[in-house]
Amino acid sequence: MIGYLIQGFMLGLAYVAPIGMQNLYVINTAISKDRVRAYQVAFITSFFDISLAIACFFGMGVLMEKSQMLRGVILLIGSLVVIYIGIGFIRSKVETRNDVDVNKSLIQVVITCFTVTWMNPQALIDGSLLLGGFRASLPIEASKMFIMGVCLASLSWFTGVTTIVSIFRNNFNNKVIQWINIICGGIIIYYGLKLLYTFVQMIR
Repeated sequence: MIGYLIQGFMLGLAYVAPIGMQNLYVINTAISKDRVRAYQVAFITSFFDISLAIACFFGMGVLMEKSQMLRGVILLIGSLVVIYIGIGFIRSKVETRNDVDVNKSLIQVVITCFTVTWMNPQALIDGSLLLGGFRASLPIEASKMFIMGVCLASLSWFTGVTTIVSIFRNNFNNKVIQWINIICGGIIIYYGLKLLYTFVQMIR
């Protein structure tokens, strides 16, 4: 059974590691905010990522396949929210203070972490296909160990990235941080526009 745990852990890393909405938000926070806020974002993002992985593993894919309307709604709302987050990154001001971030309350952080995970159409679709496919091929007991490995990978990745970036954050000056914000925001806006284009093609 440990083999299934390891298999799930390796797959979880491969799934969460590529730079995407979640990683951009976690990295950006670790660079520009204090460590308390950075770890809050890391743990909250991990929580929502794990909840999404479990939902995809145990049946989200079935709902997505049966309802084109649901898929369309997710694409439309998700794309608009993603674009909004990207604009927020570009417009954000660089801060070098090390005290607690007062720009966002904890509930705002939770909402943003939820958004970059559950309102990310690509994560919903890819996760449903990838994890849902594995669920169908595994015995019941093995599947429990497998999804546990996926969950451990998510927690390990986001806290690990936050730790590494936070340690070396002093190597970034204000100008570099500002450019990172602009680049991250640009990438996210592009991603949101791409999702919006997918929605337009879908309703034609």
